[in-house]
Amino acid sequence: MAIYENITIEKGMYNPSGYGLTKTLEKLDPSENYKGTSLEGLDAFQRQLKRFDIKVSGAGSDCVEKFFQTSSSAALFPEYVSRAVRQGMEQADMLKNIIATVTHIDSMDYRSIASVPTESEKELVQVAEGALIPETAVRTAENLVTLKKRGRMLVSSYEALRFQRLDLFTVTLRQIGAYIARSQMKDAISVLISGDGNSNPASTVSVDTSGTLTYNDLVSLWSALNPYQLNTIIAPTSMVSSMLNMSQMQDAIAGNTFHGTGKMVTPLGAELIHAPSMENGKIIGLDKNFALEMVIAGDVTTEYDKLIDRQLERAAITCIAGFAKIFNDAAKILTV
Repeated sequence: MAIYENITIEKGMYNPSGYGLTKTLEKLDPSENYKGTSLEGLDAFQRQLKRFDIKVSGAGSDCVEKFFQTSSSAALFPEYVSRAVRQGMEQADMLKNIIATVTHIDSMDYRSIASVPTESEKELVQVAEGALIPETAVRTAENLVTLKKRGRMLVSSYEALRFQRLDLFTVTLRQIGAYIARSQMKDAISVLISGDGNSNPASTVSVDTSGTLTYNDLVSLWSALNPYQLNTIIAPTSMVSSMLNMSQMQDAIAGNTFHGTGKMVTPLGAELIHAPSMENGKIIGLDKNFALEMVIAGDVTTEYDKLIDRQLERAAITCIAGFAKIFNDAAKILTV
């Protein structure tokens, strides 16, 4: 009998010092031992699903009650929920287009670093022999990064779901993940505009505007970001519409890109991100490689005690994350 078929799964495996179920199973049953076998490509959790013959997707997916046939298979259910929620977060995730780096921590307190170079410090000048090399100061931020807990409480009786197919239930869980992803995007936009609590709000680009977004306004935003690159623009619905209606968007190349692929581009080649929750009349221009850090405390968590012992009466699905600015000048606000 293979190793994965002999493992006793219990609820305590979910939180041995924040290790998590999948990592705990991988430690007991490493995936590298299955190279060249029919189980190659499956991680330790997926092998456990195969062990109990639980199909979570496709036309032949099992019903929810399949997880609760044994105590070991029931202990797999919270991880299935967390994975489905993560899939929804990934599908709706726009953060990857604006985040420079992601930092994982094991506590609720985190202090980032900050550097505010002067104009002279932004270029490397020639250094004469024996002369002092110019310095760029990198300091610890004064205030902690604010972490927010986002999540949903899934409330239902076990009887209401026991005969539902897992494929359909996964769709509901993915939608919860999408809600979390959109909320985190809103948090990231708030930090870009107002700062992370360390007196670092984004500066506003001054333009002579009549209340209507013009191509010249975008050029001003591009110029103000120098020496950073304007490779990402975040805008609310009204501003996205204005950009898509610009004459510069109607040339052959831009038009073919938008109409052929559905991918929105701007006249300046920056990626355009639609943020419906953003305040009208504002546009964020940033260099995604230097502007924002995402801080994550743990992974998507499902309160598995209630899920297993009370048979899905109440299940809390949560994710804790926050954002910190790295180089403040790497993001600018254009107000129309």
